[in-house]
Amino acid sequence: MKFKYIWLFTLLVGVLSCEENESPIPEEVMLPELSSGTADFSNYVAVGASFTAGFTDGALFRASQENSFPNILSQQFIKLGAGEFSQPLMNDNIGGLLIGGMPNDNFLPRLFFNGAGPARLPATPTTEGAASLGGTFKNMGVPGAKSFHLLFDGYGNPANLSLGLANPYYVRMASSPSATILGDAIAQNPTFFTLSEIGGNDVLGFATTGGDGSNPITDSSTFDASFNALVNTLTSNGAKGVVSNVPYVTDLPFFTTVPNNALVLDAATAGQLTGVFQAVSGIFLQGAILQGVPPAQAQALATQYAITFNEGPNRWIIDTPVSATNPLGFRQMTEDELLVLTIDQAALAQQGYGTVALTPEVLQVLGLLQQGGTPTPQQAGLVIAAVNGIDDKDVLDTDELTAIRTATDAYNATMAAVVNANENIALVDLNTTLSEIASNGINFDSFNLTADLVTGGAVSLDGIHLNARGYAFMANKFLEAIDENFGSNFVASGNVAKAVDFQTNYSATLQ
Repeated sequence: MKFKYIWLFTLLVGVLSCEENESPIPEEVMLPELSSGTADFSNYVAVGASFTAGFTDGALFRASQENSFPNILSQQFIKLGAGEFSQPLMNDNIGGLLIGGMPNDNFLPRLFFNGAGPARLPATPTTEGAASLGGTFKNMGVPGAKSFHLLFDGYGNPANLSLGLANPYYVRMASSPSATILGDAIAQNPTFFTLSEIGGNDVLGFATTGGDGSNPITDSSTFDASFNALVNTLTSNGAKGVVSNVPYVTDLPFFTTVPNNALVLDAATAGQLTGVFQAVSGIFLQGAILQGVPPAQAQALATQYAITFNEGPNRWIIDTPVSATNPLGFRQMTEDELLVLTIDQAALAQQGYGTVALTPEVLQVLGLLQQGGTPTPQQAGLVIAAVNGIDDKDVLDTDELTAIRTATDAYNATMAAVVNANENIALVDLNTTLSEIASNGINFDSFNLTADLVTGGAVSLDGIHLNARGYAFMANKFLEAIDENFGSNFVASGNVAKAVDFQTNYSATLQ
């Protein structure tokens, strides 16, 4: 019996040994050697606006510039023999600019998260915006530049700053007061270029001011001429490049963070507000009839002002242009309309902004109406004037949203046509990418990037510009487009882009 078990044990050991010997041994995956394909990255120049510069958290500062997507790309191009990628670096990590030695409210220090929300860094900028650094720079990203600004001579002239015709970010890097951004870029004879977010500021200024007329959308004919001039010039010496189209800026958290139905009411307050607007409707009806408006027409007009409110979330009241169909110039927001991030949220919560400013005098008139009394014309006027609609600068209404989307689509159609007609240009579809981030999120760098403010991982604290991880993701989209169009293999060879030094607040280093 003992010999029997010894034999079985020997057989089992033999079988296990065979299995071990026959098991495949994992071999190290051999990635292909990095190749540039048909592109020449030896002299890379980046042309664009805020994203190209690395604008983050409401400012430009050294750490954000190091994490700009062109600087991240340049680290990959260096592996193929590219030269140094120079940038017009800021003095510090404070951000903001001095103009003539003085702080300027248009160029404030960067934002940081103070535990409750975004706040401005309590520090004074040290970078002078009216002085030229001298020299040339590979990163020609100028925050705030619109498409036609890249062709405008004098945009870097310090004498034009007080006239609003120059940009201090370009003043710092311009080769001369009469230089143009495009001229300074092409003078460096680039072999490869990126042309990014051209057209973004052409709609963004309109959007961030609520379409109030202070910053109009660039008409499509001006954009078309500017974009064609940029591409034709940058490719004139045989250089290849990548352009990115314009996302729908209203997908950004600057426009999606403050809900349009954040007027949360208890039952008593909802009833009170409903009563106020019933009073407004009645006062308007009587006044219109006294002015000779036919009763049926007066009733139809008055009905729109009898707005009802419910317990729970309600939408805000907004101001609209006075018209024949809306003589009082206000209405309730629709589901799709948006509020900007910079709206005075304290006023929304405490001062009746977006609803009714109920002063003691107004409450007295309402009490009179409830008792069946007849207010004087002055008292009636007090009630109507108490409606405190949100100003145009703080809201994007349906017409303004349509204007933004129409312009964006027109810009992108021009870009697509130019790219399709030129084999030396690749396209990065930022429009689709941002829509995906805003709707479902995208997995990148072990993180699910969304368009949520603070926690989303892609957009910085200003709600518009990307953070370091977002710029690294953007750099990878450029590498994918380069691989696909020019036969390089950055992605296949494992050369993916990452943020140079990813931090959320940059609060450790202020100098």
